[in-house]
Amino acid sequence: MASIDRSDPVILGHVLAEHRDLFNRMQSLKTAFADRRRINDRRATILEALGDLREHLRTHFELEEHGGFMEESIARMPRLAPAVAAVMREHPALLAELDALVARLSAGDVSAEAWVRAGREFERFSATMREHERSENAVVQQGYNEDLGLD
Repeated sequence: MASIDRSDPVILGHVLAEHRDLFNRMQSLKTAFADRRRINDRRATILEALGDLREHLRTHFELEEHGGFMEESIARMPRLAPAVAAVMREHPALLAELDALVARLSAGDVSAEAWVRAGREFERFSATMREHERSENAVVQQGYNEDLGLD
């Protein structure tokens, strides 16, 4: 472990890799929703990608909640505990938002209108997720006194 006054490159590298992976997954799904051709043919693929994203987030959130860089940030700067708690409280709502979208897409309505609606819902989810990541980045940056260059 790095000293309290220096950033830990392993943890910071993990943060950057996780956020890049998450961004790439969400970007792929946004692209898929924007393509309205052959909706019925791609529905199963998109549902699978949404399920993969959901599992990725569940695992990511679980790691944050049970140790990891958020806990390390608090160890370095205890005053960050309320900010970390606020970030953690967002996790169930984010997963529920994604679950609701999957449930609606799984229900069977694959009309063009339903597809547009689902695309807007995913865009809202993505915006909420990006804001969550910004809050998380701010805590980590404060905890490590390190600019991650993610804003």
